[in-house]
Amino acid sequence: MERERVPESKMPDGRPLDQQPKWRRDFPVDTAREEEVERRDFVKFLVLVSGAFATGQLWVAGKDILRRRRDPLGAMPIAKVRDVAVGSAHSFNYPDEHDTCLLVRTDDQTFLAYNQKCTHLSCAVLPRVEEKCLRCPCHNGSFDLMTGRPTGGPPRRPLPKITLVVRDGIIYATGVELGT
Repeated sequence: MERERVPESKMPDGRPLDQQPKWRRDFPVDTAREEEVERRDFVKFLVLVSGAFATGQLWVAGKDILRRRRDPLGAMPIAKVRDVAVGSAHSFNYPDEHDTCLLVRTDDQTFLAYNQKCTHLSCAVLPRVEEKCLRCPCHNGSFDLMTGRPTGGPPRRPLPKITLVVRDGIIYATGVELGT
């Protein structure tokens, strides 16, 4: 099957190729054929774009698998027991400086900690110990203080819980439990 020959066109300004600026000689465009796309070129483009999307999805899935299989995080001291009054909250960063968390003391022996970002749109949740909840003021979301599960508003996923250990009067963060 022989392709139909389209006559070569002139450059947009009408001058011959050897009189064109260097950039136009390096990137000549045949205006008579500029809208013609060969099937092979189209398939190459589709394969390239599909491959890029697939690679991106595999990268995201791989990062998620590695994050879930990672060894438990090291214990990090976050506060002294005597510095956190019953009914109050203490802010800290864990596991790194970009992850803001809340430590809440509900009674003499109970300490709870959660990531402070709402699972809806990452607004900061605020503790309301007397109401036994964590509130998100952005969209009126709320989470149960004891479990981190959503109790109202748009959030559907629980807050990531920070596991704690108390040793020698110091409260340590030891890991992150992602709610399901």
